[in-house]
Amino acid sequence: MITPEYPPKPSPGDRIAVISPASGLPGLFPRPHELGLERLRGEFGLEPVEYPATRKMGATPRERADDIHAAFADPDIKAVIASIGGDDQITVLPLLDRELIRANPKPFVGMSDNTNLLVYLRNTGIVGYHGASVMVELGRPGAMNPRTADSLRAALFTSGPYELRPAERWNDVDRDWADPATFQEEPPSRPNDGWTWVNADRVVEGRSWGGNLEILGWMLMADREIARDPAEYQGDVLFLETSEELPSAAEVYRTLRNMGERGLLRQFSALLMARAKTWSFERPNSPDEGARYAADQREAVLRAMRVYAPDTPIVFDVDCGHTDPQLVLPYGGTVRVDGPARRITITY
Repeated sequence: MITPEYPPKPSPGDRIAVISPASGLPGLFPRPHELGLERLRGEFGLEPVEYPATRKMGATPRERADDIHAAFADPDIKAVIASIGGDDQITVLPLLDRELIRANPKPFVGMSDNTNLLVYLRNTGIVGYHGASVMVELGRPGAMNPRTADSLRAALFTSGPYELRPAERWNDVDRDWADPATFQEEPPSRPNDGWTWVNADRVVEGRSWGGNLEILGWMLMADREIARDPAEYQGDVLFLETSEELPSAAEVYRTLRNMGERGLLRQFSALLMARAKTWSFERPNSPDEGARYAADQREAVLRAMRVYAPDTPIVFDVDCGHTDPQLVLPYGGTVRVDGPARRITITY
């Protein structure tokens, strides 16, 4: 098993690749994409460089793989960030040149469907960064969420420990990118009740693995980039999140059950379960309906863990999923979960 290493970090003034390895949505919705580019320049001091498929809807897997190769191979590019997620990045993975990427390690930032590339990079020996896409977090109406901005800045430019803290307020209701009024004010938010701890009786530390639960399920079905020997994940810290497609509690349970049957769940020293996204344009749940959805998901997770990993420490509602704010997690990097002190510390 390859131990992933932290790649060199960029500095303000450096060039950063902006690619769409999952979906070319910047071509349909340029407003949030261009706002995100402006913030990379103005707030982070980085010079974004777009590639041929960045704004191309329907780009082929080969075109997207070519952009990944070009971004990693260019010595003037010091980091890579995804514009947004999608649903078919799994088709890009077989086309990637692992030796080219291994020879040019760089920080990659992305989430959701980009779980595919994060797993690939970890297996290649490179720590990635789960979170903060250009269109969503950087292109947030009004301003970036301060917690997201602080986390991304630390991930990009620093290399030390960073303590995660529960957000005081959060949001998961999206607004229409096609409506100019969306960008005239920040999205509304609601109070946060904090994290919920289960089996919080010990301190554990390990390398992170996980990401979007639906994508991991697809990767398992395709037998793509998941270790054949579950023991390769022994002692790692698992983190999971679910998307705006709002998978049912039954689907969440079944995916975790099947991971348990494969022998995966019992390998991990802790589970960080992201706050569930409970609203989508297709299912605009009321706050009460959303709370029921989140409670059902939590029970589905607990049901699977009681069977396959009953003693594993679990932290629910960590802000590392499809909700706002979004904290960036090192993928393959060190995570320390201190149950008695109720603290989570990551290393960027």
